[in-house]
Amino acid sequence: MTGLDADRVVRRLADRLVVDGVTLTLRPGETVGLLGPNGSGKSTLLRLMAGVLAPTAGVVTLDGRPLAEVGRRATARRIATVEQHAHTQTELTVRDVVALGRIPHRRAWSPPTAADAEAVAEALRRTGLTDRADQSWHTLSGGERQRAQIARALAQEPRELLLDEPTNHLDIQHQLDLLDLVASLPVTTVIALHDLNLAAMYCDRLLVLHDGCTVAEGTPAEVLTPALIEQVYGVRAEVTHVPDRPVIRFLRPAVRDGHPPKRKVTSDASTAP
Repeated sequence: MTGLDADRVVRRLADRLVVDGVTLTLRPGETVGLLGPNGSGKSTLLRLMAGVLAPTAGVVTLDGRPLAEVGRRATARRIATVEQHAHTQTELTVRDVVALGRIPHRRAWSPPTAADAEAVAEALRRTGLTDRADQSWHTLSGGERQRAQIARALAQEPRELLLDEPTNHLDIQHQLDLLDLVASLPVTTVIALHDLNLAAMYCDRLLVLHDGCTVAEGTPAEVLTPALIEQVYGVRAEVTHVPDRPVIRFLRPAVRDGHPPKRKVTSDASTAP
């Protein structure tokens, strides 16, 4: 068995099951979307798969070996993560930030090698940040900061990339640019998303979580049905299909007693045609 897999993983926090028996087997080169409302366990599952958290039960394996046996440094050489937000008080250039991705490949206190410099340059090129390499990270826009974080992850030269809602707080154009970049990468990707239409556009397969449990898994066309959307998100939706993907249009709740509905439609509606 090769690749990164989660087998019936459980993560308990006090008396609450944050992740409850989730299994996810990744196929080389695919992009898997993690869907579910806030608190459904998406971020925790990503941290379990990255080895940042240890499962209460079940196991996450890399090439058939539990992550605990693989070790943190070896895991970091294979698996890169991109969090929702990245902050630093240190004055770093974009090149400095991207170079952080080379730490798992270097011995402590050793200077950067030619291979390190080449990996950083390639990551900057692939993310379109070469001309920003010497610019302060703090002067970048939100979309550019996310690209820099992806470049840092790419400098690790991973085979698996885990992204936790990287499009949050970005405008539509930056969301599309970022996901175009992610989809073009030669890695296996797991990405947590809120926007169902973006998930349908860019993901090969979806895993839907609710209250820590898997409620659906399959292609976007198989998973994104009106019944599933109402069950998981509590909203009504119409789903139509273009040749290669479903398109979701959210419906406003019916007006009652002459008063407009108080419940807001989810932000996913912003990308529906």
